[in-house]
Amino acid sequence: MEDASNIHIGQLIKTQLKADQRSASWMAREIGCTRNHVYKIFNRPSLEGDLLLKISIAMSFNFFQYYMAEFVKGMKTRVGEE
Repeated sequence: MEDASNIHIGQLIKTQLKADQRSASWMAREIGCTRNHVYKIFNRPSLEGDLLLKISIAMSFNFFQYYMAEFVKGMKTRVGEE
């Protein structure tokens, strides 16, 4: 089954934050970390589930949807429905 290596969740978060016209400082306050840590998050291709959940709730955006799309695609490939 295909993995989710083509997903760079940090960049997707950064893009959504910009679309929402929010700052890294805003996100840092919302998730309880430093602005510097938020910039490190932007550079990470993957995140722990609990951190991704915290970010999703703070931003009111389901970042897990990207992984779900990959999961569905992988399952279709696995059972030959592609």
